[in-house]
Amino acid sequence: MTCEIARSRSSHSFMASALGLAVASASSCSLAEQTSSPPLELGNINIDAQASGDYKTERSASSKYATPLLDTPQTITVVPSQVIKEQQALSLRQVLSNVSGITFNAGEGGGGSGDSINIRGFSANSNIQIDGLRDSAQTNRTDTFNVEQVEVIKGPNSVFGGAGTTGGSINIISKQPQDQAFTRLGGSVGTDNYYRMTLDSNQPLEGVGQDSAFRINLMGHQNDVAGREQIDRERWGIAPSLRLGLSESTRLTLSAFHQVDDNLPDYGVPALDGKRLAGVNREDYFGWKNLDKEEIEQSSFTANFEHDFNDNLRLQNLTRYSHIARDTTVSASHVNTTGVPPGRYRPAGPQGYGRDATTEMWINQTNLISNFNLLGMRHDLVSGMEVSRETMDLKTYGYGLSNALYPANGYDLSNPPGHWSGPANKATSGYTDTELTNQALYVFDTIALHEQWDLNLGLRYDKFKGEAQGYDAAHVRTSDFESTDEKLSGRAGLVYKPTENGRIYLAWGNSFNPSAESLASTGGGLSATTENLAPEKNETWELGTKWELLDKRLELDAAVFRVEKTNARETMADGSTQLAGKQRVQGVEVGVTGHITEQWDVFANYTFLDSETLKAANTAAGIAREGQALGNTPPRSLNLWTTYELPAGWTLGYGARYVSERNVTSSTSAKLDAYWLHNAMVAYRVNEDLDLQLNVNNLFNKDYVERVRQQNGTDARSSAIEYGDARSAILSATYAF
Repeated sequence: MTCEIARSRSSHSFMASALGLAVASASSCSLAEQTSSPPLELGNINIDAQASGDYKTERSASSKYATPLLDTPQTITVVPSQVIKEQQALSLRQVLSNVSGITFNAGEGGGGSGDSINIRGFSANSNIQIDGLRDSAQTNRTDTFNVEQVEVIKGPNSVFGGAGTTGGSINIISKQPQDQAFTRLGGSVGTDNYYRMTLDSNQPLEGVGQDSAFRINLMGHQNDVAGREQIDRERWGIAPSLRLGLSESTRLTLSAFHQVDDNLPDYGVPALDGKRLAGVNREDYFGWKNLDKEEIEQSSFTANFEHDFNDNLRLQNLTRYSHIARDTTVSASHVNTTGVPPGRYRPAGPQGYGRDATTEMWINQTNLISNFNLLGMRHDLVSGMEVSRETMDLKTYGYGLSNALYPANGYDLSNPPGHWSGPANKATSGYTDTELTNQALYVFDTIALHEQWDLNLGLRYDKFKGEAQGYDAAHVRTSDFESTDEKLSGRAGLVYKPTENGRIYLAWGNSFNPSAESLASTGGGLSATTENLAPEKNETWELGTKWELLDKRLELDAAVFRVEKTNARETMADGSTQLAGKQRVQGVEVGVTGHITEQWDVFANYTFLDSETLKAANTAAGIAREGQALGNTPPRSLNLWTTYELPAGWTLGYGARYVSERNVTSSTSAKLDAYWLHNAMVAYRVNEDLDLQLNVNNLFNKDYVERVRQQNGTDARSSAIEYGDARSAILSATYAF
């Protein structure tokens, strides 16, 4: 009871502090507005055009993509700021739910939990970037208060993203200073104790260099999880950024980010073969609320230097330091129903298992972007280099929970206690120190062979090195592994332009997955059997078309593709690891984005995936996998978000998501149920300064499995499933001045 009261007081204190910070910042921004020159404030409004409500994105924010998305021979889906705002999508997982062909795995305590994302059937956990720079730390990206848009680049893509990128990569674009002065103060309340405040304020700095500006984003948030009332979330964040125009041709943007989370982790409910156990309710909590926790503190600082030598030559240098401290204690919702009366259970799997991890990363990227004519052909050339070093210091600990401490007849399966009342002796079990370094050189060229033909070429060299040392509780070294991989990655695409508004393309690309790929995020990957193992190899072929319709207001994309992993890592019967597997995913992607009419917007995409394990290790489990679809890879998925603007300031929105049946694992035919999910939105513009918005999510209160642990489970140790949020309602107001 004392802990709950303290938590409640902390919650109110946290929201009060966030409110005070927001009001103080808003006041200072208002003062700055009053002292600046009104005629100057009205200039260059087009700079803020991206936030004005356009679903259709013309270009990637990454300097590596020198041409518009229409001319890029690859499936790239951009979730724009307007869709994020209309949906009140707060986490990266909610944003990515707008992109078909993406699924989510449940967190594994031993692997560090955090965001676990699959694209086209393959893990993308280590393939997340922020503003084009690698961000591989294993954590939950819980808030979008400083996110402008999210780009999903599909297919093997090491030439752009480095190691990994089998199914694709994710590039999160941060909000940047702009030329227009504005301040937007937002507040939200909702069901399940939902409270939120945000501030987004931008101010040009008159008299400071050329086109200098300052922007600050603030956020304070708390809520319980709909349908899981015992699970609560609490966080706050601040993100200032300063753009200094050193001259007409030279700019320096300095950005900082700090966010603190205090959450109760949710590991779902016990399940067998993808179905929750009989007698278990979706709201039941199988952890220990007085032991389990998720405390995250993340900070980063980014410097973006740009210099225009002339209209055809530009230099960009990006440097970032990031630090993430994440202390989690989790209790798996696996249960053992053997040896106890019917309707009873004992916990199985880790209980009160703790991971205290600190991840640090330094990364520098230099790009030289040039446009020139050579032999009568135009070249859009991007060349560059990237160096990075990331480390993780991990301490694992536990509270000594074991079968000997559980009641002889177990606990009531339909009423788990949720609170540990036995002895809890916290003790460290071991330490892991890892280091991951990478040096890369790359070049991309888009060559205009003819007014109707473009050739896209890309080449990248990576030297990827990982080191890992393990220690016992007494700091005595127990393991020491090292791995170095040098790989050359490539990409080629041919684009045909039959008309001004249409493109047809054929593209090939490859990628590699070294054993040390996840070393600095989860601490795993290197062992005696993998440190000398060559990387997995992946390649893709894609044939697609892109068309701008209705006076270029609407874009229609379609592609057929095949992705193959030709030498997947397999655990053999003797415990060794060999590159003995082969997996393939082929399918179709279709997307529609933009304005159907001036009042009617649509953001929709559909993916068909035909996945199969073509070859597996020669073991009983391996033989079963051959011919099976990959786990958590639905053959069909559809996402739709559409809004219609009515007279008198009203706007209606509707969203739908469909995911077909999918295998729980790649070794059996047990299925997760298909589901449809429906969301709705109504917005009202009171006046030029005030907007109101009501979102109702999961309109029909559907029970659906959003995250799955890819295990079927047994009576002695069940698996677990994690449900998506139940029905919830959020009322938001935004005041702009």
